[in-house]
Amino acid sequence: MANAIRTLADRPSAPAEPKLALRDLVVTRRTAWGETVTATDRLTFDVAAGEFVCLLGPSGCGKTSLLNVLAGLVEPTSGQALLDGRPITGPGPDRAVLFQEPALFPWLSVRGNVELGLDLIGVPLSERRAVAQRWLANVHLEGWADAQPHELSAGMRQRVALARALAADPDVVLADEPFGALDAQARELLQREVQRVWVESQNRKTFLFVTHNVREATLLADRVLVMSAAPGRLLEEFRIHAPRPRDMDDVLIARVVSEIHALLMQEVDASVAREMAR
Repeated sequence: MANAIRTLADRPSAPAEPKLALRDLVVTRRTAWGETVTATDRLTFDVAAGEFVCLLGPSGCGKTSLLNVLAGLVEPTSGQALLDGRPITGPGPDRAVLFQEPALFPWLSVRGNVELGLDLIGVPLSERRAVAQRWLANVHLEGWADAQPHELSAGMRQRVALARALAADPDVVLADEPFGALDAQARELLQREVQRVWVESQNRKTFLFVTHNVREATLLADRVLVMSAAPGRLLEEFRIHAPRPRDMDDVLIARVVSEIHALLMQEVDASVAREMAR
């Protein structure tokens, strides 16, 4: 298989100091009825600087939990989460988070939302407008700078959130199904925008992107990591070597989509069987 190689044990050795690293990460949480649930179990993987990694897995396998740990919002139960070799102890401007909902402030204009993010990291007032306008142009929203969020479509609001995140110049972007609530057309547009902005960037950000959509993962990622059903463990890795922009009609891309989908369905079936046996 020339454009996509499936590998786990025989993958090339990781860089000496990856941008992100998880080491035997265990995250547990308490349910509303007092039960302790293990979200991730001894999860270990690296993400290199400037790499785009997509994370796939059945619902409840701990994808959001591990993103929250990397964002510094949740402490791991055991194991380590590292950024540039140092333990993550809390949130920081070196990481931006994209959520499923864009979380724009409705009382601010589109430009104002982007400028607010710049204000929070200390960008001087004299520079904010130019930086915000440049990033709005990057996501093709320069003509909507003075609009209010409610005047935009859902896809346009998510593009504002993307501009706000990237304008702050983080090292890492953590994305938790940011296109999950969009219709198919808006989702495809955002996939293209993310690809274009990331490829054209002189300083490529490190992306860890959670999605349930196998096609989306193969379109965006350098690597796709597939997690097992809960408790989440790393099940398999797919390296995607096809050049960008990618075409879903490419036979090799379609083949790797089929392989990942089959693997995920095995995990979903196993999860359902375990639930029925309880």
